[in-house]
Amino acid sequence: MNGPADVLLLGIDGGGSGCRARLCTISGRTLSEGSAGAANIRLGVEQSFASVHEATVQCMTAAGLSTRDFDRIVACLALAGASEPSQLEAARQHEHPYRRAVFVTDAQAACVGAHGGRDGGIIVIGTGSIGWAELNGRQHRVGGWGWPISDEGSGAWLGCEALRRALWACDGRVTWTPLLRSLLAKFRSDPHAIVDWMTGALPKDFATFAPEIIEHAADGDPVAIELLQLAGAHIDALAQALVRLGTDRLCLAGGLAGPIEPWLAETTRRHLVVPRGDALAGALQLARDAAESLHRDLTASRSSP
Repeated sequence: MNGPADVLLLGIDGGGSGCRARLCTISGRTLSEGSAGAANIRLGVEQSFASVHEATVQCMTAAGLSTRDFDRIVACLALAGASEPSQLEAARQHEHPYRRAVFVTDAQAACVGAHGGRDGGIIVIGTGSIGWAELNGRQHRVGGWGWPISDEGSGAWLGCEALRRALWACDGRVTWTPLLRSLLAKFRSDPHAIVDWMTGALPKDFATFAPEIIEHAADGDPVAIELLQLAGAHIDALAQALVRLGTDRLCLAGGLAGPIEPWLAETTRRHLVVPRGDALAGALQLARDAAESLHRDLTASRSSP
């Protein structure tokens, strides 16, 4: 790397259902974008890095670059699961081709992007769910401990709860609704097929049922409405915890942020602000910070006797 002008910034937003990448110049001009499969390191570091690499190569190809240009890249890999210390350390120890890479959770990058690096909080509602705040130079995390023990209100949670109620209907414990009949029909109307499927299902697989739940809620299905009300209450609880920490401004992010927002309490909605940027913007800001730190280190080493 000859100088700071040669540096390229790579932002990675890796979630439970997919991975996005954006490649920029040091001045902030976007060169290209890419996408690949899931990148939740809690569910597999090797698979996550394969997704990151695929998305990166897409960016480089689209920008007319080759593998020789990897050494120009300072990257921020914002990955689901990186909120767990053991998984974060595993990611840091994993081999990568970049000049420098920093690793953070996707929630932190989303928060940085949403507030432009200023103090604030965010609740990510996607395959999983998590609350995050950046306050006075400190990071605060609420929830997001991983499905099935956490991530309430998320797509995976919605899918699981809907299938649970489909089985309840098979037992005669709840009344059948159009949503529950539709879900059972996807499994050949055989409850045992649900059991067989769930044994190897990942969070992203459960989350695939979320759009149908939202559609049925719009049609007045009582179970779908109940599930979205419960999801909203869980997100409200995350918001209340962030507010108690001192967060005045909250953003929502993730694929289910829009559908869940109408189900939130007014006490949550009064704190909501429009995000200034997304997780990729946050990852690129963190990559820029790392590039500036790298430049300072190189300058200091060259000037030292």
